[in-house]
Amino acid sequence: MPIILAIETSSEMASCALLRDDQIYSRESSGVRTHSQSVLPMIQELLAEAGIALADVDAIAYGAGPGSFTGVRTACGIAQGLGFGAAKPLLPIVTLDAVALACRQRHGAGAVLAVLDARMNEVYWAQYRFDGEAPQAMLPPMLSAPEGVQPAAVDGALAACGNGFTAYAEALSGLACAAGAHAALMPHAVQIAQLGGIAFAAGQGVTAAAAQPLYLRNKVAYTKAEREEMKAGGAGA
Repeated sequence: MPIILAIETSSEMASCALLRDDQIYSRESSGVRTHSQSVLPMIQELLAEAGIALADVDAIAYGAGPGSFTGVRTACGIAQGLGFGAAKPLLPIVTLDAVALACRQRHGAGAVLAVLDARMNEVYWAQYRFDGEAPQAMLPPMLSAPEGVQPAAVDGALAACGNGFTAYAEALSGLACAAGAHAALMPHAVQIAQLGGIAFAAGQGVTAAAAQPLYLRNKVAYTKAEREEMKAGGAGA
């Protein structure tokens, strides 16, 4: 099996994971201010724990988005730097795919509606079904107002997950699946690594130069912490 290093920084929690054979190692760190500083030390810890070097990794997966504008750029940029330096292919993984996989793993869901808070009174969302290990998109990732989330009909139960169900609980309350939503499930490097392994086996790796974040809108919404960080950077420049 391939050895996959994974990076996920699309939300307020940064995480890294290393998939090796049937074993997965992971680290996580909260706080949007520290994403760029925390990822490389976490990666070093993972490699040391597994007893390998970056040269032994087969590919580097990263949470490509959608998510925090700064966060998805951070994950892509770090993955590119590592990919260039170690001559490794990169595996861009959709964050909503990772949330859906986590819902499948933890709750046995066969059909999943993943909804993430996109700020500015909007959500990122997609709908999936599972016929095997990887989620299959019934409705691809999109951006809309919470009221615009319209899942397709499925046979059986539709599981709901993602922090959109907390951020816009009232607006999404009309959905039949909203009452039992697993709102705490968010993108994590563990599922990014697992999906990366599947993508690598399918030959879906790209060069570091070709790797890009996935943006669903051009208008950028920064968190309060991100705005404060930019102001501080401007003052010190």
